[in-house]
Amino acid sequence: MSERQATGASRRSTQRPQRRAGGGGRAWLRHHRAMMTDSAGRLVRHPVATLLTMLAIAIALILPAGLWLTLDSARLLDAELDDSATLTLYLAADVDETRAMAVATEVGQQPGVGGTRLITAAEGLSTFQQALGLEDALSQLGSNPLPASVVVTPERTDPDAVQALGGQLQAVEGVGEVRLDLAWLDRLQQLAALGRRVALGLGVLFGLGVLLVVGNTVRLAVESRRQEIEVVTLIGATHAFVRRPFLYSGAWYGLGGGLLALLILGLGGNWLASPVAALAQSYGAQFALPSMSLTNSAFLLFFSTMLGWLGAWLAVGRHLADIKPR
Repeated sequence: MSERQATGASRRSTQRPQRRAGGGGRAWLRHHRAMMTDSAGRLVRHPVATLLTMLAIAIALILPAGLWLTLDSARLLDAELDDSATLTLYLAADVDETRAMAVATEVGQQPGVGGTRLITAAEGLSTFQQALGLEDALSQLGSNPLPASVVVTPERTDPDAVQALGGQLQAVEGVGEVRLDLAWLDRLQQLAALGRRVALGLGVLFGLGVLLVVGNTVRLAVESRRQEIEVVTLIGATHAFVRRPFLYSGAWYGLGGGLLALLILGLGGNWLASPVAALAQSYGAQFALPSMSLTNSAFLLFFSTMLGWLGAWLAVGRHLADIKPR
């Protein structure tokens, strides 16, 4: 064989596997598309059973998703309460208004202080009179018994930081007393931590429920197609080939369950919106039920789809090991 012929044969030998590899990749993609379409068609041909399975998945997803929305609204409320977390510095009785302004300026320059507001003795007495309705009685007093005060908004609202800031401000000259209430801040943080743990626990628990629902449904589908699986296994089909349509069925179940969960959450939120708004208005507040954002909705759909896929993978993997071609 000449050198040219050897070179041509070498090129042909290197090109043929490449064409086979490319053809194999296209065949793999075609099979995925075919299995995706075929699994969706099988679900559509049994609408009642498919809807019931998706509804069971949706119910399992609604409670943790609703709790997540509640925690989102609680975080918004937490931010508003953080804005209202303040310390009150009562100045000494002999501090006049000019000195009180200087003390407020000095306090505002302290590290850890986000903002200050000076309440003069006259403003404090006026507010006290209006709150208790004792204008006539307090007007008989010869002098104002209330001291000036400085309301401080801390930069950090965790109890340890607020307490440390209170001790720091107590040393400022002219400050007579620092008043702070850490109990509600501590309770709020404990409730938030409890809510996060409950949401995580419910998410894991109901996620296992979705796995069981999809796994049991796919197990029945595997049993109903047992003879077909035995035949394709006998002619050399791999477990990955056999498992593929069932994985797509599980993913369709999970996706449909997630869509139903979003639909039910939206309808439930609209149904409860008016009573919740009326209740909030009766307390002189404004509150609206939170809704699923685009990001949270996408995460819920991805989570439900992956749970369906995982449930199908576990169920098929277990039963394929028991199916032997005869």
